[in-house]
Amino acid sequence: MKPWTTRYKERLCGADEAVSGISSGDRVILSHAAGEPRTLPGALVKRADSLRNVEVVHMVSMGEALYCQPDYADNFRHVAFFGGPPTREAIWDNRGDYIPINFGNIPNLLETLLPVDVAMITVSPPDNNGYCSLGISVDYTKKAVETAKTVIAEVNPHMPRTLGNSFVHVDDIDHFIEVDTPIHELKAVELTDVEKNIGRHVVELIEDGCCLQLGIGGIPDAVLMFLTDFKDLGIHSEMVSDGVKHLVEKGVITGRKKTIHKGKIVVTFLMGSRSFYDWVHDNPIIEMHTVDYTNNPHVVAQNRKMVSINSALEVDLLGQVCADTLGARQFSGVGGQLDFVRGAGMAEGGKAVIALPSVAKGGVSRIVPTLKQGAAVTTSRNDVDYVVTDQGVAALKGRTVRERMRALINVAIPAAREELARQAYEIYHVLV
Repeated sequence: MKPWTTRYKERLCGADEAVSGISSGDRVILSHAAGEPRTLPGALVKRADSLRNVEVVHMVSMGEALYCQPDYADNFRHVAFFGGPPTREAIWDNRGDYIPINFGNIPNLLETLLPVDVAMITVSPPDNNGYCSLGISVDYTKKAVETAKTVIAEVNPHMPRTLGNSFVHVDDIDHFIEVDTPIHELKAVELTDVEKNIGRHVVELIEDGCCLQLGIGGIPDAVLMFLTDFKDLGIHSEMVSDGVKHLVEKGVITGRKKTIHKGKIVVTFLMGSRSFYDWVHDNPIIEMHTVDYTNNPHVVAQNRKMVSINSALEVDLLGQVCADTLGARQFSGVGGQLDFVRGAGMAEGGKAVIALPSVAKGGVSRIVPTLKQGAAVTTSRNDVDYVVTDQGVAALKGRTVRERMRALINVAIPAAREELARQAYEIYHVLV
């Protein structure tokens, strides 16, 4: 048998050649978020004139998503697990579709109801044994590699080599293209006073030794900002970013008190700065797993004192959380919110936190009498534990409808509270 190095070289080609075998009607899946290939999607779009009805499937896109442009409506159709800035309009204009699904269930979907013709991924260069790392995007990407008929990989030296269940052998990849392009980074943004106030209130619910799940954005970053005096925190999350790196370096995050994967930061994908990617490269504290493991509520629940922190667009007086639609329009996706809300809810000493600003642009309250017409319920009132805004903390679990409404009104923007109380009586006949 030829050595793996020879087999690797035999499969090397240019991007145009790599995508030349894609046919009309194929389902093509891209690796997730910052792990998205930088060259292959563009090479695919260059072939648009020869293709019809190619389905391009992925979760968050950080690339240009040219296949979503109106000019290519007959050539490509985007199918989203999560809407984002470059893909929302395609969904709104019926040039794309959205599949409602919990992040943790995507691998099973690829194995059953959504078979993949072509997976386009990014990997690190192979090691001495012929194994490439999926780096910062293991999530559903590993299952796509395992189930796709054809796997095309960009081999990028900028992709960090992460450890855990992140490795793919060169024999499992059909075509390699070598690129030397920086991978996508998550730009840091300055925190607002509202986000800082939310962070302060969330931290009231955290204690030494807790295991945390955090998402992306200003609120998770604000929470991390106020954790510098804590001890022996752990991480079991779908993703982490630069803020976690800083707390590891300060000795705040150690994982010593974790129930499972003691001493490890367990995640399924990563997004951050270049310095963050350099830090995770070959770092044994980072343990990557597929999303059907990290987000499995029964796995999450094994972490004692598990605290999940997720966001929302609005919460109604019943405690129903809408996190992924603006009225009837798909805005983002469910992601792992419900996976972790339920996992934390089952954990010994666990807490599930929904955190959001009390007010949206234009001064509109995000605590609302009812969700907007057509809005989807991301997390049901039966699952919601704590709702936190810049105004304070509302504990909902085990409370009556009247108590929940009173608590939610108290964390709404003060100018909206009287009207919310009036609506509570007018709509629900509840006197708060």
